[in-house]
Amino acid sequence: MAEDNPEDEIILSELDDAELVEQMFDDLYDGMKEEIEEGVRILLDRGWPPYRVLTEALVGGMKIVGEDFRDGILFVPEVLLAAGAMKGGMAILKPLLAETGAPTIGKMVIGTVKGDIHDIGKNLVSMMMEGAGFEVIDLGINNAVEAYLAAMEAEKPDILGMSALLTTTMPYMKVVIDTMVAQGLRDDTIVLVGGAPLNEDFGRAIGADAYCRDAAVAVETAKALIARRHNRAAAG
Repeated sequence: MAEDNPEDEIILSELDDAELVEQMFDDLYDGMKEEIEEGVRILLDRGWPPYRVLTEALVGGMKIVGEDFRDGILFVPEVLLAAGAMKGGMAILKPLLAETGAPTIGKMVIGTVKGDIHDIGKNLVSMMMEGAGFEVIDLGINNAVEAYLAAMEAEKPDILGMSALLTTTMPYMKVVIDTMVAQGLRDDTIVLVGGAPLNEDFGRAIGADAYCRDAAVAVETAKALIARRHNRAAAG
C-alpha cells in the first residue's frame, strides 16, 4: 500500500523555498491546515519576512482557490476548507505583521444586516478578502446601522461590506447607505453589497459602489476600486 512507502511522504522541511511554496499552494487548495501552519513556520525559520510569507505563500495560494471558485471548479465547502487552512497560517503571521507594520491592501468592515442571521457567504468573503491581503473586521450577523457606523468610526475602513440573504432584509442596506450620506461618510468609503437575492440593479438603486455575486468577485471588485481610488489620489 502506498502509505507504507516512506518515499511517498513529503517532508516539508526538506523542500527548497520554491518547492515549499508550490507545495503550500497545493496544501492550501486541499484545506490542509496543519501543513500550512508548518510551512509558514519553516519559511519564517528560514528568515522570510512575515509579509513575504503572507503574499507569496498564502495570498498566492488563495488566488488560485479564488479563481477556481469563480470558474466553478471549486465549491463553497472546499473554499471554506482552504480558507480555514489560510486562517491557521494567518494566526501565526498576524502578530508578526503587526510588529513589523506590514502594509495591507486596504481595510474592510463587513457584516450581515439587521434582521438577517445568515453568514456563510459573508464568512467566505471575509476569508477570501483576508486571503487577498486585506485587513477585515467582521461584525457578524444582525447589524443595525449604529453597529456599522460605530465600526466605521473606530476602524476608518476603505470598504464597507453588507450582506443579506432574505428579501425582507435587503432594503436595510439602503437605510445604512442613506445614513452614511446624511452623516457625510459616504464619499470616503467604498460600499460593496452581496447576497443571493440581490443583483446589480438593486446595488445601483440603493447607492452601493458595486454588487458582488460571490466572494471571488468581491475580492476582484475591491482590488479594482481600491486601485482606482489610489490612482485618483495620486493624480489629484
